[in-house]
Amino acid sequence: MKKYQIFIWLGALALGVVLGLLNVEAINTVMNFLATVYTRLFRLLAVPTIVLAVITTLASLGGSKELGRMFRTTLTFTLLTTVAAAAVALVYYVVIAPGNLPADVVSGEAVADGRQVSTSYTDQLLSVIPDNVVRPLLDGNVLALLLLCFAVGIALSRMPESQPKTVILNGLTGLQELLYTLIRWLIAILPLGIVAFAGQLIAEMGAGMMLDSLGKYVAVILAGNLTQMFIVLPIFLLLSGLNPIKTFTGMSQAVLMAFFTKSSAATLPVTMDNAEKRLGVSPKVSRFVLPICTTVNMNGCAAFILATSLFVMQNNGIAVTWTTMLVWLLIAVVSAVGNAGVPMGCYFLTLSLMSGIGADVSIMGIILPIYTIIDMVETSENVWSDSCVCAIANRRLKAEEAEQK
Repeated sequence: MKKYQIFIWLGALALGVVLGLLNVEAINTVMNFLATVYTRLFRLLAVPTIVLAVITTLASLGGSKELGRMFRTTLTFTLLTTVAAAAVALVYYVVIAPGNLPADVVSGEAVADGRQVSTSYTDQLLSVIPDNVVRPLLDGNVLALLLLCFAVGIALSRMPESQPKTVILNGLTGLQELLYTLIRWLIAILPLGIVAFAGQLIAEMGAGMMLDSLGKYVAVILAGNLTQMFIVLPIFLLLSGLNPIKTFTGMSQAVLMAFFTKSSAATLPVTMDNAEKRLGVSPKVSRFVLPICTTVNMNGCAAFILATSLFVMQNNGIAVTWTTMLVWLLIAVVSAVGNAGVPMGCYFLTLSLMSGIGADVSIMGIILPIYTIIDMVETSENVWSDSCVCAIANRRLKAEEAEQK
């Protein structure tokens, strides 16, 4: 099924376009109904996805004490490269400036409650501090949820190993597996959703404007990913005294496999083998750093979350100011770090964030088949970034060992 998934999705998109162009009232009614059902299902799964992902990821990382310096190096460069990826995507978004889809595409009803407008920066800051455990979930307060998840995850990582901690972690992991099962079911029937979303949107929009707007959006994503891969990450290597060409050549098999599998986790054995046998990375470094990076080092995801969130907000009539951009850069980085193990994680995390602010997420439906292609590039970038962080950690460890002799 996975082998032919992209063709099935593209076929569903084409069918949706044809049905939308027919502009038959009965068909449009069915498409609108199905699109509404899928939007509700997305929103049902989106918030718990990001909550459980962030908490379990942070809880699993905090107990690493044996290799403290290596752990700090890994997290430091993970955060630096992830912030850089999001910043690069932001620059491209400002420069390329994707236009809005036709007004009929986005109803704007979801943002009509005015939650996007705060009277002052003090009010914005206070709104982030939760005063009730349940309220951020009910209100969809994204920043408050992330702050709460961050605190709970770190607190769990700092708790001593005990039966209560084990019970809590097992419970969270069980809920996460249950959620992943539901997500896999939703993914399995996504072709029907793609038909519905495409049919709904095409029936309401001008095709030329759609292609121009979406084309620029895709250009932002791809340009950001490729710039991160071939300019930014090599700069990190050069500053650490490593040869980017040699490093990329050594890891090329893993990067290529990531492109076709669209899974950093599935590529991990090849990534570790390339690092040890072709780059000469110490096994104690590769077997410690690479699993952590596979979990938290999501450069491509940060870029996707930021650019897509800005695009959806802009199309919902939300003012995208520089303050908004910087705040969402931070949100994208934190969300990407918490993306570990989530099927179609970047897509669902972005859905969660947009649902949380009350935006109309119907635009996400037309991005689905496009995301399949973007995901291939993003996963390659993620594995290449993992490789760079691993090489840098290995270089620093060797330097420290040389100094101690």
